[in-house]
Order: sequence, then structure tokens, then C-alpha cells
Amino acid sequence: MDDELEAIRARKLAHLQDQLVKAVQIPPPPAGPVALTDATFWDVIGKARVALVDFWAPWCGPCHAVAPIVEALAKDLAGRLTVGKVNVDECPQTAGEFGVTSIPTLAIFREGKLVDAIVGAVPRPYLEKSVQRWL
Repeated sequence: MDDELEAIRARKLAHLQDQLVKAVQIPPPPAGPVALTDATFWDVIGKARVALVDFWAPWCGPCHAVAPIVEALAKDLAGRLTVGKVNVDECPQTAGEFGVTSIPTLAIFREGKLVDAIVGAVPRPYLEKSVQRWL
């Protein structure tokens, strides 16, 4: 009877340990850019190891030029990089928090801290090199 009780305890302990491991795991970064708002910015960026945030606006030509580069990096570096997009017209609080006065501004965060920012549309190799530095 004691062996049976020990077996039940061992199974229960293993089950609880599995649940704990699953509960504390950080989910992998999404495979594409995530639309961020003033309300969701820190929920996403604060949990990311490395994040690239594209501060943009729909009326901005250079923003549209850099958008495919940002999307390609999100897909190519999926699992290693979280990519977010902040529409500065809809999220003035977040844009103001980081002093964004020109767009596109591409901000790089590591463990929730701003570590680099690039202002203006830049070619993919330049942006990729800047991101790779922090991965």
C-alpha cells in the first residue's frame, strides 16, 4: 500500500512540476510585426528579449518604404526578435515617451530598455546589422 501511495505522490509531483514549467515559460516572439498601442506597448516590449519597434504613420512615404524591410526581418528573425509597429497618430503617448519627432524611427529594445534608435528609412543591411548587434 505504501508503494502505491508513493507512486501516486510521484505522479502528482511530476504533473505539478510540468504545469509550473509551462506557466513560467516566456512565449516565443510572434512571426510578424505586432500592432502596438499606448496600452499594449509595455506588455509586449517588456517581455521581449530583443525588440524592434517601427514608429510610423499612414501618410509617411518613407515609412511605407521601410515597412517591407521591417516585415522581412520579423519573419527572418522569428523566435529571436519581437517586432512591433506604433502608429504615432494613434499612439502619441508612446511616441512622446521616446521623443519621436521624425518618422520612421526604428527603436531597438533589449530586455525592455531602449538601446538604439535609427531615424529615417534605411536599407535592410544597415537595419539588420543594427538589430543583430543586440541578439
